[in-house]
Amino acid sequence: MQTFVALMRGINVGSTRKVPMAELRALCAKAGCKHPETYIQSGNLIVDAEGDAAELRSRLEKAVAKRFGFAVDIVVRAGSDWEGYVATNPFAHDADAIPKMVHLYLSRDPVKSGAAQELKQKAQNRERISLAGGALWIDYGVNGVGKSKLTPLLIDKACGSPTTGRNWNSVLKIREMIEARG
Repeated sequence: MQTFVALMRGINVGSTRKVPMAELRALCAKAGCKHPETYIQSGNLIVDAEGDAAELRSRLEKAVAKRFGFAVDIVVRAGSDWEGYVATNPFAHDADAIPKMVHLYLSRDPVKSGAAQELKQKAQNRERISLAGGALWIDYGVNGVGKSKLTPLLIDKACGSPTTGRNWNSVLKIREMIEARG
């Protein structure tokens, strides 16, 4: 049994696609996961489970669709990989970077090698993009995600599969939760 991080995409935004975190934790336990924990309402899930990341993703996606009635893309990584993402953040020591504006994007499949370059062509207002540690990093700068032209669809297309992003504060909190598991 190992620890996994499962990141759900596009839930609890607006009035649709509601997934209450208490119900998600109960669903995970029913699906064979141990010690399910969530962080905020955006679908950050830490569980202990048997098998590999792809198997867990499939199991969770099926369980969520059955229980809530809609499909959700879920990106799963081994908890042991998380420190590597933290260590490779290219903007972590940049005094100009605003933590809530720096996002880690994880892709269901390996990120295409040209993804960062493709997105840089669409970047504006001093947005910065980097591929590091097998993940895509975007610093949205002072204008933030809401005003960016780097849409989820554009990011998915550049990466080659569904992605989901978390800001630097959430990345650090998830690391803290993994470390607390021992």
